[in-house]
Amino acid sequence: MQVSLTATGGLERRLEVAVPAQRVASEVEQRLKRLSRTARLKGFRPGKAPLPVVRRQFGEQVHAEVVGDLMRSSFAEAVSQQQLKPAGGPRIEPIALDPGSDLRYTAVFEVLPEVQVRSVEHFAIERPTAVVAESDIDAMIESMRRQRLTYVPVERPARATDRVTIDFDGRKDGQPFEGSEGRDVTFIVGAGRVLPEMDAAVQGAVPGDTRTATVHYPAEHASKALAGHTAEFSITLKKVEEETLPAVDAEFLRAFGVEDGEVATLRAEVRKSMERELDTLVRNRLRVQVMDALYRDNPFDVPRALVDEAIQRLQLEAAQRMGIRDANQLPQREVFEPAARRRVALGMLMAEIVRAQNLQVDRARVESRLDDLAASYPEPEQARRAYLQNADAMRQIESAALEDQVVDWVLERAKIADRPMSFKELTGFGQNPTES
Repeated sequence: MQVSLTATGGLERRLEVAVPAQRVASEVEQRLKRLSRTARLKGFRPGKAPLPVVRRQFGEQVHAEVVGDLMRSSFAEAVSQQQLKPAGGPRIEPIALDPGSDLRYTAVFEVLPEVQVRSVEHFAIERPTAVVAESDIDAMIESMRRQRLTYVPVERPARATDRVTIDFDGRKDGQPFEGSEGRDVTFIVGAGRVLPEMDAAVQGAVPGDTRTATVHYPAEHASKALAGHTAEFSITLKKVEEETLPAVDAEFLRAFGVEDGEVATLRAEVRKSMERELDTLVRNRLRVQVMDALYRDNPFDVPRALVDEAIQRLQLEAAQRMGIRDANQLPQREVFEPAARRRVALGMLMAEIVRAQNLQVDRARVESRLDDLAASYPEPEQARRAYLQNADAMRQIESAALEDQVVDWVLERAKIADRPMSFKELTGFGQNPTES
């Protein structure tokens, strides 16, 4: 077998392979002989047809099968001979396939790059440090109370955070229009869920009052019928309700799984949960910095074939998140390319660290991840067994555990500077009005 290798630029390689005609003919002959032992041909008993008859009947088909098989096997031999590591399947370009002649073809493919990880000792990593203060626990319990707030009717002027019920009628150029009428519409004052002019009109009003709100629709408004126009709304306030937070009593505690009715127990559980959240956030921030540094400091070409596969996975993940079933609704492939290149490169870099440092999967980490995943299900033990019986799921868990080990390996060698932060700064807790 003759092999000619050409580098055509970047990671692409071009192999021209020639398989001797004698090898092709020999393989065709062997297959025809095997086939003659079982072939059913008209006028002959099964397996009794003469070889020339079998050759006339099946020769062309068998030759095509042999050519296909030899191209696959000879390509594997050629890349082994040339000590190449293909990044994906080749694009085969036939040159000569005719019976009686050498089988000649060209295989175009990409090879895996040589990956070398530079020293990580100079990586500057910032590690957030925070503690859960008693005031943070107070704020979290207040947020938990807000999850169960109720509204009670009041006879006073409406103000921010109240829930109001209104009727309204709108007119544009003296005429009603689509969406201009509403009955028993409820909203929270100041929450930004209705037109600002309507929101402002009800503030200070008491049940039974009727107010007028003038709304100037901008020229770029989504409704062409309203864009650039002015409408007047007559708003009747029917009900005002103020929010009432539940007391932190036995019933409240039981709602959050505290059966002994002790506030101290709730606070202890809240602290544990918040500290777990802190640990996870710190870990994630460190991981992102490690990945950013590895990707930044170790540039290399990545195979187009692997990038295309990563783009397809990212598109599928996006479709699942967005609930898209029609592939035509997905963003264009180009949107995903930078993330796909990063994913492929980081996968190669981490694989090289695992190989070079002879890292083995830490079974304790795998068990810990498995326990965390199972704990999120109503029946943890049942979920755990299901994961253990799913080979693909377990491989993903093991891969994640090994990735954690790579991050730890880098962190052990990098320059780490602690940055003190508060719980609120690190988590963003309290920035959403519903959490305060």
